[in-house]
Amino acid sequence: MPMWTLLGLTRGTATTDWPLGQDDGQKNTLGMPRYHPDKCEAGCKECIAVCLPGALTSAHSDEVRLHVDYGRCIACQMCVEVCPAGAMQTSNDWAFAVHEREDLRWKQALQSPEAGNLKSRVEGAFKSSLHIRHVDAGSCNGCESELQALNNPFYNLHRLGIFLTPSPRFADVLLVTGTVTYAMHDALLATYEAMPEPKWVMAMGTCAVSGGIAKGGYSSGSGLEGVLPVDVYLPGCSPNPAAIIHALLMLLERAPQRVHDGQMDMSRHE
Repeated sequence: MPMWTLLGLTRGTATTDWPLGQDDGQKNTLGMPRYHPDKCEAGCKECIAVCLPGALTSAHSDEVRLHVDYGRCIACQMCVEVCPAGAMQTSNDWAFAVHEREDLRWKQALQSPEAGNLKSRVEGAFKSSLHIRHVDAGSCNGCESELQALNNPFYNLHRLGIFLTPSPRFADVLLVTGTVTYAMHDALLATYEAMPEPKWVMAMGTCAVSGGIAKGGYSSGSGLEGVLPVDVYLPGCSPNPAAIIHALLMLLERAPQRVHDGQMDMSRHE
């Protein structure tokens, strides 16, 4: 008997029971920085100066002095490191998938509508299974490495009835990574048109959500904006496997959206 087979039998089942259980494999993982406007000092622009993707901009308000766009955030934590007052703090808020792009922009009032009030086009027949066609539209391959991890023994994506397919004709979801270069526009449209109805689009990673640090460059625009209709936005550089699974389950209405108005709803946070 090969040694690796014996080792596997000795250790037993390696697959996590998450999302039913607690072990999502992301212990101590840093997520999106959490903004505390009450600690933000007037006139301070330290975090804005170091924010490479432009996720932080001045708000010019006494109550809220920063505009925070998590759709452009790459979770580099530089804003946390330079903030002198602790207005930007680390968190483990990595489940940042949303249906509406506007929900990735921080607002003063946090609204938490019930899942039943969210607009959804997911048919009942797709709540137990899903087939995904992935297209790399100019990625650095960071997102691809996380996608690959979905099929390892720990996450085992197939156990949830979710599968990757090489053909758009068998796909329910078009999952796009990368900055969406101009050269990939026709390929993306052709893939989308080849998919049967009903079909959905998921923008995975900050580059696909907003263009990332390459936004407005000579070869790419603002991610999927204006190219395809997006049903789920998942920012991050790159989103971890648990965040990807949460986004897919959210699309299937098997998990709630945890972020509204750019803030994590702690009553839904596990």
